[in-house]
Amino acid sequence: MNIFRLVADLMHLASIFILLLKIQKTRSCAGISFKTQLLYAVVFIARYLDLFTTWISLYNFLMKIFFISSSLYILWLMYAKFRATYDPNLDTFKVEYLVVPCCLIALIFNWDVNILNIIWAFSIYLEAVAILPQLFMLTRTGEAETITTHYLFALGAYRGLYILNWVWRYTQEGYVDYTVWIAGIVQTALYSDFFYHYYNKVLHGKKFTLPPSVV
Repeated sequence: MNIFRLVADLMHLASIFILLLKIQKTRSCAGISFKTQLLYAVVFIARYLDLFTTWISLYNFLMKIFFISSSLYILWLMYAKFRATYDPNLDTFKVEYLVVPCCLIALIFNWDVNILNIIWAFSIYLEAVAILPQLFMLTRTGEAETITTHYLFALGAYRGLYILNWVWRYTQEGYVDYTVWIAGIVQTALYSDFFYHYYNKVLHGKKFTLPPSVV
């Protein structure tokens, strides 16, 4: 554990709490992509299949439980409790274009050929692109609530800070994991245009708008 990973994990937690606050406070899931949330649930479940077989630490265990349970809770809020506020006509990104390639890449590029490691690699690749339905949805609406943009900023910052964590671990521990590195860089790059508009608009008190060219 180092300061970059700790802050990154806190930003990840913050993103989820911000999203839950947005849904509960407005009693609406308008502007939130159900498909992105579904992909994140798949990511967490696939990545943490070792939850009850491999013990690392209490911190690690509790974080895994939280990410799985919170992702399923968000799906329930969107699919059941506030379903009437969700507009599927805006959430039209075809997730099969993400899931199928990630499955194929995981079968080819993984550090050990066994089912658990292939599923783990799949979760890494899928997380890198899981935000695309949400970004695509923003281009459909053209704008977003401020609290929604805070959620996306916290989520992007979490991944950006993990890159600093990897740099620190490489210099201090000799840590190398090209699968995680490449996926993380791709994921952070997808947020780059969003970060630009977030900085120039939201942080200056302007209404957030996203041009169609962002995705």
